[in-house]
Amino acid sequence: MPTDSPLTADQRTAVIGRVAHDCTRAGKILSLTLVPPPVRFDLRGTAAGMFCVRGRDHWLRFNPWLFAQDFAVHGTDTVTHEVAHFAVHTLFLGKQRPKPHGPEWRGLMVALGANPSATFKGSIDGVPVRRQRRHAYRCLCQQHAVSTTRHNRIRTGKSEYRCRYCDGRLVPI
Repeated sequence: MPTDSPLTADQRTAVIGRVAHDCTRAGKILSLTLVPPPVRFDLRGTAAGMFCVRGRDHWLRFNPWLFAQDFAVHGTDTVTHEVAHFAVHTLFLGKQRPKPHGPEWRGLMVALGANPSATFKGSIDGVPVRRQRRHAYRCLCQQHAVSTTRHNRIRTGKSEYRCRYCDGRLVPI
């Protein structure tokens, strides 16, 4: 854990405890055994939390800078939001994945007594944010603003991105 983290050890412990608590609650609602995933406090930028999956590994990431700004809100709302993603992912493991903020996730959020809002709308004043340049791309139905990271992956042939609406391949304008 970097020493420049704005969260205290007690706050990090409280978040990890809340993850375990919400996993237990979500598991009861969905009739699943949810082992709390690893928690990292390494998220930067404007996102407060993130559920990550890579192969069989999964973990939760939280933005310590945003949590420090309003710990009461993020310690409950953001944690429950990300645990709900984890629970829905586990429920549909090996099946067709539902949309990240689709009806399954929203239903679980309501059952957990949480606000099923898809994004955090608070202030990010004083939060270190790195901005990437955006590049113009198009598909069959609209224009897209692609980050430099994705632009470079497309340019080097490492990735291909498709529109979520028309499934058309994104091409530079």
